[in-house]
Amino acid sequence: MKKDQPLPGRRSMFRIAACLGAAAVGGLLVSERAETPGRTRTAGPVAGPSAAAAPPKATSYRLRPMTAFAPPVLRRAKPPVRRRPFLEVPDAGRAMVLTFDDGPDPRYTPDILAVLREHEVRAMFFVCGEMATDNRDLLREMAADGHVVGNHTWSHPLIPTLPPSRIRDQLGRTSEVIEKTLGEAPLWYRAPYGAWNRHSFEIGADLGMEPLGWTVDTLDWMRPGTSSIVRRVLRGAAPGVIVLSHDAGGNRSQSVSALRRYLPELLEDGYRITVPRR
Repeated sequence: MKKDQPLPGRRSMFRIAACLGAAAVGGLLVSERAETPGRTRTAGPVAGPSAAAAPPKATSYRLRPMTAFAPPVLRRAKPPVRRRPFLEVPDAGRAMVLTFDDGPDPRYTPDILAVLREHEVRAMFFVCGEMATDNRDLLREMAADGHVVGNHTWSHPLIPTLPPSRIRDQLGRTSEVIEKTLGEAPLWYRAPYGAWNRHSFEIGADLGMEPLGWTVDTLDWMRPGTSSIVRRVLRGAAPGVIVLSHDAGGNRSQSVSALRRYLPELLEDGYRITVPRR
C-alpha cells in the first residue's frame, strides 16, 4: 500500500463529506430557483415553518353572486280560455257563495262587511275600477276579512259592444288598481249584466282570471223590497249555488237589510258560506 493512498476508514469519511457538500449545493440551487422572480417553482415543499404556504387569496368571481343561475320567479299559470262562465261551485258539499257587484260604495259596503264579519263568513266582491280607485280602504278591508276581490270592469259597460282593445282596457285597468292596492291581481272576473263574449273570455284568461257567473239573481237592483230579496235567496238555496247581489250602483239599503235576514237562516239550515278556490 502506498503512503498517499487513503486508508479504508478515511476513504469512507471523504465520500460522506462529498455527498453532504453536494446536497448543500443542490439545496442552494433549489432555493435560488424558487426565489428568482419570473421563474416557476418546481421543487416540492420544504419541511419547516418557514416554508409554510400562504392561504390562497379569494378571487373576485368567487365573491360575486351567481345571479345568472338564480331560479326564476314562479308565476301562476294562466287559466284556459272558457266558453262559458262558472255558474256553480262544484263538489262544494252543502255550501253556497254570496257575491256582491258594482262597489265598493262607502254608503253600503261597510254595512255588508259588518254583517259578514258578525257571522264570520266570507264572500266575493266584484268591484268596478272607477269605484275601487276612490275607495281603496274598502278594498283593503275586504281582503283583511278574507273576502275575494274580483274584477267587474272599469265602468260597467256592455262588453259585447266593445272592440277587444276596449275590453282589455276595462279589465286591465281594474286589475291594476286591485293589484296595486292589495299586492296581487284578481283571479276572478264577472261581465256586467252577465253579457260575455269570446273576446272577454280570451282577454280575461290572458290576464290570469276565471269567469264567474251566478245561479240565483236576487234582482235587488230593481229594489223589489227586502222580503222579496230574502225569498229569492232562500228558495234558490242549494249546494254549490252562487247568489248575485249588489253593494253599489244605486240605493242598496234593501240589499243590506235582506242580508241581515237571510244569512242567519242559511247558516241555521246547515249551509256553509264559502268562496271558490283557485
